[in-house]
Amino acid sequence: MQEIAAQLKRGISRQFSTGSLRKSGKFTFTRQASFDPRRNTFRFSFGRQSSLDPNRRSPSHEALTVPENLDTTMQLLFLACRGDVKGVEDLLNEGADVNSIDLDGRTALHIAACEGHVEVVKLLLIKKANIDARDRWGSTAAADAKYYGHVDVYNMLRARGAKVPKTRKTPMVVTNPREIPEYELNPLELQLRRGDGISKGSYQVAKWNGTKVSVKILDKDSYTDPESINAFKHELTLLEKVRHPNVVQFVGAVTQNIPMMIVSEYPPKGDLATYLQKKGRLQPSKALRFALDIARGMNYLHECKPDPIIHCDLKPKNILLDSGGQLKVAGFGLIKLSKISPDKAKLAQPDTCIDRSNLYLAPELYKDEIFDRSVDAFSFGLIIFEMLEGLPPFHPKPAEEAAEMISVKGLRPSFKNKSRSYPSDLKALIEECWDPEPVVRPTFSEIIVRLDKIVANCAKHGWWKDTFKLPWK
Repeated sequence: MQEIAAQLKRGISRQFSTGSLRKSGKFTFTRQASFDPRRNTFRFSFGRQSSLDPNRRSPSHEALTVPENLDTTMQLLFLACRGDVKGVEDLLNEGADVNSIDLDGRTALHIAACEGHVEVVKLLLIKKANIDARDRWGSTAAADAKYYGHVDVYNMLRARGAKVPKTRKTPMVVTNPREIPEYELNPLELQLRRGDGISKGSYQVAKWNGTKVSVKILDKDSYTDPESINAFKHELTLLEKVRHPNVVQFVGAVTQNIPMMIVSEYPPKGDLATYLQKKGRLQPSKALRFALDIARGMNYLHECKPDPIIHCDLKPKNILLDSGGQLKVAGFGLIKLSKISPDKAKLAQPDTCIDRSNLYLAPELYKDEIFDRSVDAFSFGLIIFEMLEGLPPFHPKPAEEAAEMISVKGLRPSFKNKSRSYPSDLKALIEECWDPEPVVRPTFSEIIVRLDKIVANCAKHGWWKDTFKLPWK
């Protein structure tokens, strides 16, 4: 019911904006009986659909007969589809609104133009039909006539000054509706926050079916850039197949309409970088819980088949917090890799995809060398250090200088807090993660086992007793 009301509201608003409805105050609206969800479970359609409708349907070749119980609006559109000039004229003379619309915002002029009924179009124009009314997809009667090859109708409308909206097909548009991916979302269901600037790879908060989501919008200049489109497709391919509690959840995408978008779950508590800036040094119990969340998410990515997903940009900014305080790994799949062997890779575009001011970057990435999954373990070690120390490595030095100290000079930040902040074996684990030799760094499956042992050992010795509060105290 709410969806139908919303669509009706959009359609009515669109017609007002194009001058198709009179603002005399005498307009009254009645639900179209044929669209009442309590009476029908399907959307009634007339012949050919809008030229901009992304859901391509084949027009029915069966003889059209007037269904029962159609209200005046639907009768008008139906007769326009059938090409019944006399029937259309009789309805209009009886007071039917020439610009009345269906749930898709289509008028009788849209319908007649799609079907190529020249005489019906002439009659509707005589009756002051709005020549530039747009349906829910933004199409006009002239655009529909042009799309379906009805030259006479198109020329007639253009001679009257009709506009044809400029449209661009997306690079991922399919020719067969069966090829539309399952993740495809209707862009009209996404309520983007207005007033936000759209930049390359930008994220916006939106609502999708009443739920807050995060939307990544492809910059308009990227549609002609093959590299940008390939990167977009690559990210989609990865997001579509990953499902894990500690990996950001993919919701869907818009690929058949412009702008193209990737929709994922919205992190209500922001990212770990912002969280650490506010909280500073974390209690060892929370740091270990967070570390386990990250390690589980990363282990899942590294164990993906047939090829592991190497993050290459693991940092607090790419780790999100959900409403329950659980961490989720995000930002993977954005860096294009060239596969050297099943376990080795190299950056495909090091000059454009690597930020050398990123102090969490492993030395192999910083120097553009061949690397493996251990580059993510290196970043992980620096993240645990920051959670326990409360400050980024080598703070307050600039990030560029700190990154150079780590990757070029081989320096590592010193542990400044008391030993109690580093439970048994945790310091050793951090040092192994950021070891300059990749072979020394543990895998995330090993990291999880070792973190579990550290947590169990700390609980055994009562280290966590002052970090938990009973609900009745």
